[in-house]
Amino acid sequence: MAERTVSSGSSGPSGSSGYLEKRSLRRGSAGPLLLTGLGVAYVVSGDYSGWNFGLAHGGFGGLAVAAALMGLMYTCMVFALAELAAILPTAGGGYGFARRALGPWGGFLTGTAILIEYVLAPAAISIFIGDYVESLHLFDLTSSWPVYLSCFVVFIGIHLWGVGEALRFSFLVTGVAVAALLVFAVGAFTDFDTTRLNDIPADPHAFGSSSWLPFGLLGIWAAFPFGMWFFLGVEGVPLAAEETRDPARTLPRAMATSMGILLLLALLTFLAATGAGGANALQEAGNPLVTALDADGKGRVLARIVNYAGLAGLIASFFSLIYAGSRQLFALSRAGYLPRVLSLTSRRKAPWLGLLVPGTIGFTLAAATGDGARMLNVAVFGATISYALMSLSHIVLRRREPGLPRPYRTPGGVATSTTAFVLACAALVATFLVDVTAALIALAVYAVAAGYFALYSRHRLVANAPEEEFAALAAAEAELTRE
Repeated sequence: MAERTVSSGSSGPSGSSGYLEKRSLRRGSAGPLLLTGLGVAYVVSGDYSGWNFGLAHGGFGGLAVAAALMGLMYTCMVFALAELAAILPTAGGGYGFARRALGPWGGFLTGTAILIEYVLAPAAISIFIGDYVESLHLFDLTSSWPVYLSCFVVFIGIHLWGVGEALRFSFLVTGVAVAALLVFAVGAFTDFDTTRLNDIPADPHAFGSSSWLPFGLLGIWAAFPFGMWFFLGVEGVPLAAEETRDPARTLPRAMATSMGILLLLALLTFLAATGAGGANALQEAGNPLVTALDADGKGRVLARIVNYAGLAGLIASFFSLIYAGSRQLFALSRAGYLPRVLSLTSRRKAPWLGLLVPGTIGFTLAAATGDGARMLNVAVFGATISYALMSLSHIVLRRREPGLPRPYRTPGGVATSTTAFVLACAALVATFLVDVTAALIALAVYAVAAGYFALYSRHRLVANAPEEEFAALAAAEAELTRE
């Protein structure tokens, strides 16, 4: 494969005729059902815990409005990403879309933000799994670090076995978690009481406070990051593009279906849990669904079932986020944005270093800090940056390249992606209202990564990586048009 330069700072891999052959994934492993399961698996743990902390910032009304707005943001973004995924079905996902629309810097900043989300979120979830195992008195553990280690070793091992096997395992565990959520909703609604929804005392000093908005209008904004927990991660479905059968048709269908399922689960879980357990009791509960069922001591058997199912939900999200992080790292490495060795694949077409390196980092962070909430807040900060940049990419490509072949078109067009962009920016600012330290940590990681790209990797991009070739073709077409 001859070395060639196709854009500023891009070059072919030196001295390797089989560069891409050593960095190929197993194509055709995922159909619409497995991809839909993947989209739900990314998110389902958020239904079991985390969202309820938003009650302490916005009350029932504030969190309800925040969750509705974040649901709108994710729905609009998913429709925009479905169009972009049909145009550029590669493992780069959001990074690839931003690379085409916003150039190398835009691609790198988007990819780095996604990577922050998908490296830190599994580390945080492994801590939550450890807490669940201890609370259930499994294995007589007095320390959780063996659970963290087991999670990374076992589930990374399944991913190394093969993507088809990994996605089927994820689908099975996700099915258990979703079924338990439906059973929970049925049980909780039998004890539903509207007076419990607004039982948090109103703060008389907060502007616009009431029984429904106990912390005032600002509480709605502060609850944004927690409203995201019902949907955080669904945007990762396009990362499976290179392992999907007929991605231009399959990806949009799977993304829309998974988003619809998540909206329904969010509505059922939020209403049932708060109405059964009470907003005041749930606002600081580590296991809100079990707290809601056991509020009067009558639902202990069902609570035990939901408790075990919550562990299944955490495992499903942990497992799928490991997958997403490995594919994002793989794509950035293959194109030269990160060290190229990280994109090498095994005989079973799994990016083995792309799995092992983030896994090692995740386990180290989990074992060293034990602070899952802080790591998840850092992940949310990275996510909101990527949402804004991916939505902006859709807007830019629609305006700059209206004639680009689009197998799928976003309903509402630019108005849809603009809505997602505005809400993503609002969510980004809201992260500072919740955890300033987490936001600053994410910015520090961003600064280090940007320095690496500016000083080193932007001069060593791989021209024949799919995302770079796509951008080069666009530049060549633009040049011909000008001539």
